[in-house]
Amino acid sequence: MKIRRAVLRELPLRLKEFFEISSGGTQARRIVLLTIEADGCEGWSECVAAETPGYSYETTETAWHMLTRWLLPALMELEGDDARALVPVPWLRGHRMARATVEMALWDLEAKRRNVALRELLGGEAESVPVGVSIGIQRTDAALIEKVGQYLAEGYRKIKIKIKPGRDVDMLGAVRASFPDAPVMADANSAYALPADLERLSAMDEFDLMMIEQPLAHDDLLDHANLQRRVETPVCLDESIRSHGDVRLALHLGSGRIVNIKPGRVGGLASSLAIHDACRDAGWPVWCGGMLESGIGRAHNVALATVPGFTLPGDISNSCRYWAEDIVFPEFQMADGLMPVPDGPGIGVNPRKERIDRLTTRVEVFEA
Repeated sequence: MKIRRAVLRELPLRLKEFFEISSGGTQARRIVLLTIEADGCEGWSECVAAETPGYSYETTETAWHMLTRWLLPALMELEGDDARALVPVPWLRGHRMARATVEMALWDLEAKRRNVALRELLGGEAESVPVGVSIGIQRTDAALIEKVGQYLAEGYRKIKIKIKPGRDVDMLGAVRASFPDAPVMADANSAYALPADLERLSAMDEFDLMMIEQPLAHDDLLDHANLQRRVETPVCLDESIRSHGDVRLALHLGSGRIVNIKPGRVGGLASSLAIHDACRDAGWPVWCGGMLESGIGRAHNVALATVPGFTLPGDISNSCRYWAEDIVFPEFQMADGLMPVPDGPGIGVNPRKERIDRLTTRVEVFEA
C-alpha cells in the first residue's frame, strides 16, 4: 500500500459560548483536518493544537508548519502493508500534536481498509461509553451552579469545573452545597504552585471531589508527587503526560492517581494505548479528555474510550454542547449519560464534505 494523496485543511468554527480556563479563553476555533487517501479509502483526523500556546507550545501555526514542511511530504514517500506502521520523520523531536494528526488519520485509514470499526482495531469492547462535561470558568457562582444543574439534568456522569486562584475554594464549596452527591471534579490547567498554594489545594479535600486535574506546572512531576502525598483528593495528570516515558516516571514518583489521556496530545492512538497499558498495570484509572474538537476528533476519542482501562467518564460531550452545527453526520448525542459508539468502518461517522469545503480557508494538497 502507498499513500496516494493527503489534504490538509483549516476551517473556522465558532463555539456556542466563550470557553475559559486558567490560562485564557476562546470562542473562535481554527480547526485543522487531515485526509489521507490510499486503496480507495480515506482516513480522517483532526489536529488538536490551539490558537495560542497557553496549553502547549504547539499551536495551529506550528502544527501546520510541521505537517506541510516535514510530515506530509515524508509520508508520501512511504509504503507498507499496514497504514499504522507508516511513521514519517521518526527523528522529529516533540510536536506530538502534529504527529498525532498523521498517525490518527492512518489508524482510520487502516480500519477502513479492513472494513472494521476503529474501536475494533484499538481492542475496544464497549458499545457505549460514559461521558462527562467540562464547564469553563464562570463569572459568578450562580451562573456556575445553574450550568451544573443543567448538565446533571441532561445525564452527564461527571462534571468538570475549571478553576484558577480566586475562583476555586469558595466556588467549589457553593457547588457542593447545592449538589451534595454530584460527581464533581476540578481542573486547574497548571494554575497553582508549591509551597505557595498548598493550603488552598488542601482545602479542596473537604468537597469530596472525584479528582483535581493538573494543579501544578506541566513539567513538574516531582511537586505533583509532593502534593499527592499531602492531599486526600486524587491528583489527575493531563499536560504532564505526553508519552509513555512520562507516565512511567509519574508512576515511579507517585505523581498522582489518575491520568487523562488525550490522543492528540500524546502523539496518537498507539501512544495512548501504551499509556493506558502502563496505568492499568499500576492500578491507575484513565479517562479520555477533550480538546474542543469537532466531530472528527471526537469520533477518535469515543473509539479510544472503549478500551477496557478507560473506567472513568470522559470529556466526550454531545456535539451540540459546543457547536450549533457539527461537521459530521450523525452528530454525537448521548442517552442516559452514555455515548453510543459508531459501528461503521473507521471512525464511523461521515464528514460533511460540502460543509467542510465551504468553510475551508486554506488548504495544502500532497500527491504521490
